[in-house]
Amino acid sequence: MAVDFEFKSKYNVDDLLSIMRILREPGGCPWDMEQTHESIKKNFIEETYEVVEAIDKKDKELLCEELGDVLMQVVFHAEMERENGSFDFSDVADGVCKKLIERHPHVFGDTEVSSTDEVLSNWDAIKSKSKKRKTVTDKMLSVPRELPALMRAQKLQEKASKVGFDWPDVSGAIDKIDEESAEFKAAVKNGDSENAFEELGDLLFSAVNAARFISVDAEEALTRSSDKFLSRFATVERLAKERNINMEKSSVTELDKLWDEAKLNSAFCSHAEGESTDKKNIVKQRKTK
Repeated sequence: MAVDFEFKSKYNVDDLLSIMRILREPGGCPWDMEQTHESIKKNFIEETYEVVEAIDKKDKELLCEELGDVLMQVVFHAEMERENGSFDFSDVADGVCKKLIERHPHVFGDTEVSSTDEVLSNWDAIKSKSKKRKTVTDKMLSVPRELPALMRAQKLQEKASKVGFDWPDVSGAIDKIDEESAEFKAAVKNGDSENAFEELGDLLFSAVNAARFISVDAEEALTRSSDKFLSRFATVERLAKERNINMEKSSVTELDKLWDEAKLNSAFCSHAEGESTDKKNIVKQRKTK
């Protein structure tokens, strides 16, 4: 039997709250009724990454949809706590509104700022005071361990850097990569898997530190490299198929030749795209003269 519900051409947040309540109540959806914070926490992460993907694709329609999925996750968790009598969605909204007002004294108060750096400095100071974080270690411990490892490493390094615990320049960070790389190689050579595990972590941490020095987001850099690998491997697989080459039975040397060809193909395509863009710009400039 269908529930008593008013169908509309356009819904709002209040409707979303009502729908979630209906799904969780007796007579609603068995799956939704069974869920807990723990059972759907990974769904939250997945939906958040799908928002990031939509942003990277510059797909506005997809972004709107994925933001809705994230909002649904917020409402889902808030509804569970409403049922427990702890808090509800209005408390969530109330909390974040108060936080934004408190941390923007230059907008809602008399504080004066002249730059973005001052805004961020005030934000950190107010946040530390409200969270009662007195030491740098306290601030580091506030960085969630569940963050992607590269992102967490960069945040920890940034907090340490603010009190001078840092290399004078990027050369120190690069030298540290060389040092950690040598220690990782030695551990592998000695067959010490446990030490190799630790040294690999140190090597990755050092690489992130070097990225921070040159204002490169380590997560973004690794994502781009992963995309590049995927693109080149797809070319290798295509070339192998065109030439009736069985990749599984091919030697490393044969596969390496295909890989080099894929790299050349990739470089040529990038160069061609650059030339095409340049030509379009020249034509555009001529038309505007």
